[in-house]
Amino acid sequence: MSLSARTWQNINLLGDCLVLLLASVAATLFPGGIHWLVALGMGFGAMTVWVVGSRVLRHYDIGNGRGIAGDVALTLVLLFATVVPMFALRWFVPRYAEAANMFRFVTVFVLAVVWLRLLTSWLKTRPPEPPEEILVVGVGPLGRHTGLEIAAAKKNRRVTGYLQLAGEQSKKRLPAGILGTADALESVLKTHVVHEVYLAGDDEKHHAQIQEAIRVCERFGIPFALPANRFRIARAEPRDRAAMSDGYVHYVSYRHKPLQLALKRIFDIVASGAALVLLSPILIGVAVAIKLTSDGPIFFRQPRVGRYGRTFDMLKFRSMVVNAEELKAKLMAQNEQTGPVFKMKHDPRVTAIGRFIRKYSIDELPQFLNVLRGEMTIVGPRPPVPNEVAQYEAWQRRRLSVRPGITCVWQVSGRNEIGFEQWMYLDMQYIDNWSLSQDFQLIFKTVPVVLFGKGAS
Repeated sequence: MSLSARTWQNINLLGDCLVLLLASVAATLFPGGIHWLVALGMGFGAMTVWVVGSRVLRHYDIGNGRGIAGDVALTLVLLFATVVPMFALRWFVPRYAEAANMFRFVTVFVLAVVWLRLLTSWLKTRPPEPPEEILVVGVGPLGRHTGLEIAAAKKNRRVTGYLQLAGEQSKKRLPAGILGTADALESVLKTHVVHEVYLAGDDEKHHAQIQEAIRVCERFGIPFALPANRFRIARAEPRDRAAMSDGYVHYVSYRHKPLQLALKRIFDIVASGAALVLLSPILIGVAVAIKLTSDGPIFFRQPRVGRYGRTFDMLKFRSMVVNAEELKAKLMAQNEQTGPVFKMKHDPRVTAIGRFIRKYSIDELPQFLNVLRGEMTIVGPRPPVPNEVAQYEAWQRRRLSVRPGITCVWQVSGRNEIGFEQWMYLDMQYIDNWSLSQDFQLIFKTVPVVLFGKGAS
């Protein structure tokens, strides 16, 4: 969902204020500790100058007509206007002069502000997210009306198709085509990207079919919605509008914690952005090593299946020869993993530098870009490749009900040392018992596994 101009202004302002506070702490950090009194005074003083200056100069006003060059120039003016008073205070406040290292303040402040500008500019200009795909089961009046309401809601959603219940006939044109009967729900969910299923049938006439559809949705982990009641109400409103704003009660097959999910996304953005900055020397070194030791591109883009079956290009440092996918067919007989996943401990396709970066999961670091894009999260089931998903049993597809991640229970439980069936059960256990605290525990457990290369190949 795209954010409004005012939201972007507030995000930029809040980010810059946090940067000023961080720079103030860095400036007052000494071997004996942090001079908190000076840090807080310096931080709030700098924030006051910055906020007042930005308001006067309309720094965060997106509709001011300035181009990129104008924004850069104005940012430099504000940087100068903020740093100069911080330097001048050293002449009048002796304790401040002793405790504040202005070199560290300027270094952290300038680098962080530039990084934040690049990040927000990228977020604002990236392509809009594709709409959520809705499947409606039922082509009668309720089903048709539901599709029209979804189309008129002006949200980032669209009806991808309809499934017909027994004895139903559509007398009027539907907002989308009919994909088959309700009995084909399982096959449709396997071949189409579906974010939610609306069960718009008569609970008396189609009870058995609706009940079976519920079981299929639960098995796949696909959210579904049931009519709140059999009556359409034009004027009266429920006391709790959020509970059934569209006349349906919505169900999910995973632990739904809106506040924790929002905090998880914020953590993903902050942590992945910081990781890319802090690990940039390693990223550059690995990129150079790959280019010097083997032919081919630095990065390997592989189609992976994300949440609800939508594919995306997952980024990795290339650790194999260029024709690795072609050679895979010849090596299938030597597969050491059960199920549809291909794994070999001594895979001949892996390059010399590739074996090292795979052992310590360095090849996975570019996936922090996928996290920033919203295609992945830091903690979540690993994203599978499409041909593996095509071989999944119905219950195994439930791992697609959450956003895929860089690390999860599998990574800290032996990785390639555990079988495919156990791997799937571990992911289901994670989904069923998800919490933010569990995510942090898995992150802390991942660190020693990566450092010692446990279970990697």
